[in-house]
Amino acid sequence: MSEALLYRVELPMRSAFEHPAARRKTSDSLVLRLDADGAYGVGECAPRSYVTGETSDGVVEALRRVPLDRVFARIRATAAAELLERLHADGFEAAFGVSGGSNLICLLETAVLDLLGKQLELSARELLGSVGSKREEPGRLPVSQVLDLSIDVEEFLATRGPFHFVKIKASEDIARDARTVRAIRDHVGDSVSIMVDANMSWTPENALGHAWRLRDCGVDLIEEPLPKGDWESLRSLRRGAGVGIMLDESVCTLDDARTAVEYGACDAVNVRVAKNGGVLRAGRLVGYAREHGLAFQFGVQVAEVGPLINASRALAFRHLDALTVEAGQSDRFFPEMIVAPPPAVDRLTNTIAPAGGHGFGVTLNDNAERWAALRFSEGRADWQDLAAR
Repeated sequence: MSEALLYRVELPMRSAFEHPAARRKTSDSLVLRLDADGAYGVGECAPRSYVTGETSDGVVEALRRVPLDRVFARIRATAAAELLERLHADGFEAAFGVSGGSNLICLLETAVLDLLGKQLELSARELLGSVGSKREEPGRLPVSQVLDLSIDVEEFLATRGPFHFVKIKASEDIARDARTVRAIRDHVGDSVSIMVDANMSWTPENALGHAWRLRDCGVDLIEEPLPKGDWESLRSLRRGAGVGIMLDESVCTLDDARTAVEYGACDAVNVRVAKNGGVLRAGRLVGYAREHGLAFQFGVQVAEVGPLINASRALAFRHLDALTVEAGQSDRFFPEMIVAPPPAVDRLTNTIAPAGGHGFGVTLNDNAERWAALRFSEGRADWQDLAAR
């Protein structure tokens, strides 16, 4: 017997996370458990309307239209090793005959990959082995520290080190941002990169002046400074800014990356598993960036709750030439997680280790039950609403 359980997870956060595009007080993730004849996998997506235009409600409605009977039949009819090979070669949509937005595909793909990892007894890094580099992988990776608008720079510098890479969420006050960059540069010296993430809040009229001001204070990169997909303005800014330009919201698909390269609009891209349509598409984006001379980092959606965190980390351990890795702050945000073991960061060193176990290395714990929303049982015509229980 096969079934699917969908969880709509809105975990309260200890403190809000703020940046120019959004302020978040709870998580907003969809978590999917697929059970197929004794094996199971857990996947996750984190829709953000300002990133891909998707919402959790929209992804839920799209999932209701997915022919899950066909998905289960493909899992049952194909040997696990062969199915994994097909996913790497063709992608999830072609392998399963399912189409949809980035977050829908991410939700389904991460659940299926986790299931295959458990069936084949493969770690997360081994699951992604054919899309990564062949270099020997380290035991730990350094991660970046993110200064958002909920704390001041003095507290950040006093409590969030050691620093390997610093990302600053821009405010509406460029003078404040310049002071922040200068304070951090004076503290960390010249060996640590500093990036300001404007989250699309600058305009073509003020962007060049803002970039020059931050450059003079010691910034190295500016992330997504202009409205999403304003390619002409991004090209002009990059030519005159004197600092690197990283794109995030503007590069959700491989076609977006091709457009960015065509325009000469950026120096780097921010790779995020949910935004980019799953871990395999994200890996292909990394390959494209590398091929075309773009740097890249591995980012997170704020307030991811489990499988997404470990999926991104698995990619990072397969692609060691990333500028930096964002490990997220789930350990700071959530008093109780819905997965075990919770994804950890060594805050004494600000490093991460690969996830243990098979698949993405987490299982749902008892805290997940309160967020269970829908159940699909093989052979049923539709999903059962668990909120009506």
